[in-house]
Amino acid sequence: MSKAVFDLVVISNRLPVDITSTDGGEVSWTRSPGGLVTALDPVMRDADAAWVGWSGAPDLELEPFDADGTFLVPVPLSASEVSEYYEGFSNDTLWPLYHDVIAPPAFHRAWWDVYRRVNARFAEAAAAQAAPGAKVWVHDYQLQLVPALLRQLRPDLEIGFFNHIPFPPYELFQQLPWRRQILDGLLGADVIGFQRPTDAANFRRCVTALTGVKARTEKFTVHEGEGYNRTIQASAFPISIDSKSFSALARKKSVRRRAQEIREELGNPRVVMLGVDRLDYTKGIRHRIKAYGELLEDGRVTPGDCTLVQVASPSRENVEAYQELREHVELLVGRLNGEYGQLGHTAIHYLHHSYPQAEMAALYLAADVMLVTSLRDGMNLVAKEYVAARSDLGGALVLSEFTGAADELTGAIMVNPHDIDGMKEALLDAANMTPDERRRRMLRLRRKVMSNDVTRWSKSFLSTLESLGATNHTASQSVRSAASPLEAPVSPVAGK
Repeated sequence: MSKAVFDLVVISNRLPVDITSTDGGEVSWTRSPGGLVTALDPVMRDADAAWVGWSGAPDLELEPFDADGTFLVPVPLSASEVSEYYEGFSNDTLWPLYHDVIAPPAFHRAWWDVYRRVNARFAEAAAAQAAPGAKVWVHDYQLQLVPALLRQLRPDLEIGFFNHIPFPPYELFQQLPWRRQILDGLLGADVIGFQRPTDAANFRRCVTALTGVKARTEKFTVHEGEGYNRTIQASAFPISIDSKSFSALARKKSVRRRAQEIREELGNPRVVMLGVDRLDYTKGIRHRIKAYGELLEDGRVTPGDCTLVQVASPSRENVEAYQELREHVELLVGRLNGEYGQLGHTAIHYLHHSYPQAEMAALYLAADVMLVTSLRDGMNLVAKEYVAARSDLGGALVLSEFTGAADELTGAIMVNPHDIDGMKEALLDAANMTPDERRRRMLRLRRKVMSNDVTRWSKSFLSTLESLGATNHTASQSVRSAASPLEAPVSPVAGK
């Protein structure tokens, strides 16, 4: 166990690096491309911080190590734990349940048992790294039990939790057999952050209905021992990106040159439409392709005039629902290209890859229309990346009403992705938008994205945690100092 020296400890399912090991035992790492990593990288660089998470490789035991100035603490997972905790309970139970049951969730008691065991391991690893009174920031649905477990181990800590995905309404959440345990786990935090006010309201309603805690406002109290009530804040802290850095990247000559090359490789169509998503059933990829396919069928767009580029990065390929999605999307793309493709002009360019940031910035610059048509999304940082890249004030954003980004990016063309006819009209409106209208909308979008960046997000959350955590700690110390040693209250699981 290493010495507890860090004033800020971040906990997430994955470390911010991809680790590979050779047969000879040599280990190397590269920076991960994920949204959470991108969002927190500036925070970690400026803090005395450690990051606790899984390496991404099963059955790999690693000692903590430094990477780009951040102390990384790997949490080992066995192959069976990856299958049951991550692919099972996290991504086949919680993920579909929290995304409006777009796919049916599976409820298996064995998965729940492993989820509890793994959450305890993460909590113990973080407790070993946190300095006295440190801030601990827990991230996302895979680790919802960690806040309460960590509070039992280290009641001196200021604990925050941020939920990157939607939080479901009570009518859906109550299906979960372990609903009370999940809520009790989250109530171990001082501050519980969500992407949208509706997510925070859903959580508070579930707490009020299922725990007996009266969580009718953003701040509410839980009883944690004789004479001690701890205050919790559950509210929205919409996440963002390092918008200034991304905007600067997109202005580089090499990126702009690459954007022009992409358009030439596509045959220089009048309109390039772009979708960039993980290959996930929540992203509305099939709905988007269906709408575009009907436009081809109607003759309202033609491959020589317009093309769709769909980047679908691999995701959770061991989960059956994702395997079925990939097969369906690839069959749909193949059929449309077979029916409507022309020599030198492909109707849909389908790319099942991940790309580095510079290539993504070039794709954004090459795209006249950005399509973000999620059926349900906590935020969707792709929409914000597109806006940050367009300092030229070109391009048009088509954005689903069911993304967290829709609350902020009001200059976009809003769509209901379930309304295929409505989406077809939105695609045509975006494709035929006048330069003046594009400029007006993009100015409005950029004002929001460039001011509400990731630094503002993290400072807002951490300052709220510091203020509320300090207040709770002072109140707890007062109660403890007033009690005799034998009567000093021990913090139970919140809400019980």
